Amino acid sequence: MKRPGWLLLWALALAQVVSWGSFYYAFSLFVVPMERELGWSRSDTNGALSLGLLISGFVAYPIGKWIDRRGGRAVMAAGSALGAALLCLWAATSSIAVFYAVWVGLGLVLGATLYEPVFVVVTRSYPHNFRNRITALTLVGGFASTVYIPLTKLFIDQLGWRQALIALALTNLLIALPIHGLLLRDQDHGRRTGGGSTAAAKAIEQDAMRRALRHPVFWILAVSFTAYYATFSALTFHLIPLLTERGISADTIVGAYAVVGPSQVVGRIALLAIPGGFSSSVAGRLAVLALPGSVALLIAFPQSIAMLFAFAAIYGVGNGILTIVRGTVVPDLMWREGYGAINGAMALPSNVAKAAAPFGAALIWTAGGYAIVLWAILAGALIAAATFWLATSWHREPAQDARASSP
Repeated sequence: MKRPGWLLLWALALAQVVSWGSFYYAFSLFVVPMERELGWSRSDTNGALSLGLLISGFVAYPIGKWIDRRGGRAVMAAGSALGAALLCLWAATSSIAVFYAVWVGLGLVLGATLYEPVFVVVTRSYPHNFRNRITALTLVGGFASTVYIPLTKLFIDQLGWRQALIALALTNLLIALPIHGLLLRDQDHGRRTGGGSTAAAKAIEQDAMRRALRHPVFWILAVSFTAYYATFSALTFHLIPLLTERGISADTIVGAYAVVGPSQVVGRIALLAIPGGFSSSVAGRLAVLALPGSVALLIAFPQSIAMLFAFAAIYGVGNGILTIVRGTVVPDLMWREGYGAINGAMALPSNVAKAAAPFGAALIWTAGGYAIVLWAILAGALIAAATFWLATSWHREPAQDARASSP
């Protein structure tokens, strides 16, 4: 069978732009117009998003197992189709109960269409150079907010928020669904890890998962990514009110935010440009230091505009690199067999923490203000960095020798 080329990779990257843009980044732009028309509170609308993020965390493991055994075509195509249908249902509803039901479904969609499943697909499709392919994919995917935030705003301004949701649904039906439903066809036929039968693939995946649960690196990485994404999520959702509380102007805040996206892309380009590829251990060690370093700038220089922009640049570069490392570190430090199930199991606590952290930060703010919130975020970032360094220092079984066998 002919190995998949770059066409599939770039198509999947385009689908990531559509999925991230329409199912994740667009949400914040609908909050205000929905509140104006429907009279819902900010906690009502954001509670639905948190519920969806929680659901996406819980389905990461079964979706990863599915892709290990059967490939990504069915689950990713179904995610795009279901997502389009749910956006249309969202557009038609005025019921808070239906809105929450929509976000239960969109939680499934997030788990089926974003980076976690596509990393498994890319690792299966390009087993010998998955690092560079994941880097290239996230390089394009990093433009999702750059494309979809202004596009969604244009849709809302010109069409109203309900019709804007229909327009976003159409982008999934016209772009993401054909890519997932058609171009992934070859990847699903006969490509079973270590054998030609579903039973053999299931046995290999189960054995790989059992070994992972006994492997210290699995648990240390799970702690690291849980701490990192809890910290990252809390900072992301509280940065604007934090800076506003400090008296920073809205234009300056928007300008600082505008630095984050390009900085993520710069970090990914730097990895892609390394001759002979990059080491997940080295790249990850540098990336996890960026978050506590950037938070330290916010603490040490609360009124400095220059340091705010330095924070945004360091924060963006680190997250851009770590997104790639998140997709490559498991096969690099452990093994490729059962990657989808292992990655999904590792993602579950970090996705749950990502959903809960903004609420937890709000409770801390209520008790002590944003100064205490920042110190808590710094503590979480340091835990993430220390545990990642520990995981990459652990004596590990080489990926090439860690071959699973049927029991």
